[in-house]
Amino acid sequence: MLSAPAHTHFSSLGAPSILTGDNLQTALYDTHVSLGGRMVPFGGWDMPVQYPAGILAEVKAVRTATGIFDVSHMGRLYLSGPKATEFLDWVLTGSASTLRVGRARYCMICNEKGGVIDDTIFYRLSEERYLLIPNAGNRPAVVSWFQRWIDEKFSPGCTMEDVTATTGLLAFQGPGTPETIGKLADTPLSEMRPFSWAESAIQGAPLLVGRTGYTGEDGFEMLVQGSDVIKVWTALTDSGAIPCGLGARDVLRLEAGLPLHGHEIDEETTPIEAGLDRFVSVDKEYVGSDVLKGQKDNGVDRKLVGFTLPGRSAPRAGYDLLHEGEPIGAVTSGSYSPTLDTSIGMGYVSVRYAEPGAILDLDIRGRTSQVTVTELPFYQRPSKRPRRP
Repeated sequence: MLSAPAHTHFSSLGAPSILTGDNLQTALYDTHVSLGGRMVPFGGWDMPVQYPAGILAEVKAVRTATGIFDVSHMGRLYLSGPKATEFLDWVLTGSASTLRVGRARYCMICNEKGGVIDDTIFYRLSEERYLLIPNAGNRPAVVSWFQRWIDEKFSPGCTMEDVTATTGLLAFQGPGTPETIGKLADTPLSEMRPFSWAESAIQGAPLLVGRTGYTGEDGFEMLVQGSDVIKVWTALTDSGAIPCGLGARDVLRLEAGLPLHGHEIDEETTPIEAGLDRFVSVDKEYVGSDVLKGQKDNGVDRKLVGFTLPGRSAPRAGYDLLHEGEPIGAVTSGSYSPTLDTSIGMGYVSVRYAEPGAILDLDIRGRTSQVTVTELPFYQRPSKRPRRP
């Protein structure tokens, strides 16, 4: 199996810093180390960025067969009570009240300026109970933000329970996942609808399974209790799933045109600027809704675009995008795409330069290369299987 050439830049994650004893570790930490995973700090956790086979092999596994990711660094929050729906309608850009039990929805958590505190998927478990998944590094901010509004507007009547420390989360991704999970799980999960959830078990380990992911492929994300995550991971890898790290996850989400908080979205960037209009409700009032509705009506000054450039000289976050020598934007994420065999990137530019087909210049450490603005996503799987937006 191929590993990445030394000169190929794959990931938007940046250069790894030094591991410290301050970081959290998932229940699979020793498993990652035993598999030769290269551990790096990410979002306050020690996580594998890649395994010995390399990022090329991991990306190929997810695009053609099955790959498995330990995503236990992401948060798990339960919101419960008679005011839980009203609370979530206030703090999310998407509607909780219109979400049916058994389904899931992607949306943003915004501040009063419309900036994105985090993007998230939430699941309606019952009429008065939800599961919400914040990103790893944003979990403390989300917990603090939610508690503020619960205390101010929705207490008593809504409670929050953070089960991140007592559960694990696995992402099983790729076109072969329905067949594999159909053989391993004790219920017929392969027939689940996109953005739905079901309860099941693998080798006696209880699961809450969502038909969701962050790779652009079909797949499932599984909430597992405690150390059962090792049993489920082992069952999936024994069935042929290739262990994958953060590097492959970043390449896959970039190929699929999916945003990464801290790059395409942050607290100074709105969902409208990021092209996520379809996940912003105009039918309810919520934190930041006046700003977002105004941007929907009146437009914005800058826009997130995708672009390509030949070869493997991948753009890095922060590189300037130019028009006739003048900066008109900057790169937010970039990578060599092994699936498309070209370099790809996303970045913000003035709206007048955001049309697909526009030719811009990229400043690569003083050297200029031409890039072509293109529609997102860069990659879309050929068949209509579930995918995270």
